[in-house]
Amino acid sequence: MSQKEPIILAIESSCDDTSVAILKNETILANLIAGQEVHRVYGGVVPELASRAHLQNIVPVIEAAVQKADVALGDIDAIAFTKGPGLLGSLIVGTSFAKSLSLALDIPIIDVNHMFGHVLAHFIDDDGKSKPKFPFICLTVSGGHTQIVLVRDYLEMEIIGATKDDAAGEAFDKAAKMLGFEYPGGPLIDKHSKSGNPFAFGFTKPRVDGYNFSFSGLKTGIMNFLNKEQLHDPNFIEENKSDLSASIQHTIVEILMTQLKRVSDDYGIQEIAIAGGVSANSGLRNRLVEDGNKFGWNVYIPRFEYCTDNAAMIAITAKFMFEKGLFADQSVTARARIPFTY
Repeated sequence: MSQKEPIILAIESSCDDTSVAILKNETILANLIAGQEVHRVYGGVVPELASRAHLQNIVPVIEAAVQKADVALGDIDAIAFTKGPGLLGSLIVGTSFAKSLSLALDIPIIDVNHMFGHVLAHFIDDDGKSKPKFPFICLTVSGGHTQIVLVRDYLEMEIIGATKDDAAGEAFDKAAKMLGFEYPGGPLIDKHSKSGNPFAFGFTKPRVDGYNFSFSGLKTGIMNFLNKEQLHDPNFIEENKSDLSASIQHTIVEILMTQLKRVSDDYGIQEIAIAGGVSANSGLRNRLVEDGNKFGWNVYIPRFEYCTDNAAMIAITAKFMFEKGLFADQSVTARARIPFTY
């Protein structure tokens, strides 16, 4: 087995995207994703349909990834997969396939924490792009999670702030639904915000202890505001979509960045990264650059394809686990929730 440049095949199936990546050392040779359009009709991910689609997609995506990477199955040193957190049915598909493939190839398996993957996506070799220096702070923001993570080493991380209720990504999607956008609505808020005034409408920001977050109250506040305005003008939303989008996005980004600034000041750390699906949001990306210039931060923003759920981030995490000999055995099972630790 190669210890110098391990070749790892990684499977990510935590939600509704079936993704497979192949990594050699820290370079991604292939990173393919099969999405699931079926959920758009329902306005959100339907777990049962997601797991069925994974069953249909996983073999073709693996075959395509192997072909794109131009490697043979016999060249692969380990199989990595997302153990959790995520939708249990979806995770079981990826876990079961990884275990079976490892038996067939007689190579080890590596069970990866999905949230570690988002953070460590910053260490994928990416055309000379600089990588964070330890220790650094990572704001991980997605549809299911909002966390501020203190990263001391590749596999040594601590959550120092998290949402008390809803995630920022969910707030984006629920607000988008109120504005009449189809699922997933977060990117559409981002799109419409570009032509809107971020200060057109003000929304109350929650007060939360420590470095934590809360978005349930903001969602309720937006809903009540829209209902009130529509009593006076039934066309209010349609006539103000851009300004509403910009104002909602500005509020959510302001909440995130205020806490991130507090952490940076209190911990004296100026290495600042973002990760997760919402890190693709242009308002958050632009604000991080602006604050970085203002406060002297070294900022790290992932490439778009490494923001949303993808197997490349599972592969790079598995690479660091491979080096430490952190392998799983055939008794490993998928888990919807897992501790944030190794």
